[in-house]
Amino acid sequence: MENLSLFEEPSEFDRERLRRSLAALASEKIYIGTSSWKYEGWIGQIYSRDRYVVRGRFSEKRFQAECLNEYAATFPIVCGDFSFYQFPAESYWQRLFGSAPASLKYAFKAPEEVTVKQFPTHPRYGARAGEKNSSFLDALLFQNAFLDLLQPYRERIAVLIFEFGAFPRQSYRNVDEFLKELDPFLAALPADFRYAVEIRNQEFLRPEYFGCLHQRRVAHAFNAWTRMPSIGEQMQLAEAYTADFTVARALLRQSRPYEQAVAQFSPYKEVRDPNPEARQALRGLISRARERHEPSYIFVNNRLEGNAPQTIEAIVD
Repeated sequence: MENLSLFEEPSEFDRERLRRSLAALASEKIYIGTSSWKYEGWIGQIYSRDRYVVRGRFSEKRFQAECLNEYAATFPIVCGDFSFYQFPAESYWQRLFGSAPASLKYAFKAPEEVTVKQFPTHPRYGARAGEKNSSFLDALLFQNAFLDLLQPYRERIAVLIFEFGAFPRQSYRNVDEFLKELDPFLAALPADFRYAVEIRNQEFLRPEYFGCLHQRRVAHAFNAWTRMPSIGEQMQLAEAYTADFTVARALLRQSRPYEQAVAQFSPYKEVRDPNPEARQALRGLISRARERHEPSYIFVNNRLEGNAPQTIEAIVD
């Protein structure tokens, strides 16, 4: 297997079986998909090489533009991480929603323009690196530049996720200070969409935080991340179920930095580090959603184990 080229198709992955399993769960309003979708390492699993051949050669351009349509033949939902880095233009949304069947549901991360309190000292932020963000939790900006453009596609959007990176101590001394800014923002959001909040500060997992989300009917996003308690541990907190729907994002193994996962797992062709605990926790969320007849939206990232489709296959099997 190690000697296969990127585009040779392994024979062990049963795409049709996975499709049937996910469709059965979706019929119970349990939607399982991946974080992002444009991975050439999935060719032979989710994607067929022949669909993207132009003049006898694989076309990366065609793959990037058209693979979501093939993704939707297996998965009922996808999480768009791209929107974290920009306010997509109306034309982009038109192309995106036009590139897949209407049956595919979406989750999108809110742009960092409204979720980053202080821009990291990273080259991609240019002159803003290290500066305070004047648009942090600006509900009007979020409405005008994001929500208004998504209104035509509202029925196809399962949930919008506010991902907050780990705040340093100088930003908030405690969770109460964070909630003083978060609560009015959530209160100002229109009720047209479902929302979830994903935090990366373990110390914020307090009754006050969960109470705020519950009051605003916003879900706490159960998340597997470097410095967060595992999803299984978060599930043990009774107050963590803050809405009548569930959101989970299985992103990283505890203590593994993002950069290390990228280096270890790229190009994401196969599971390289199984995580039984995370798999079992996600099965637990599925069971709970079934028992309560509540919608559940679960997303798995390549960087959890090395290959999101195989991880999902193992979970549902």
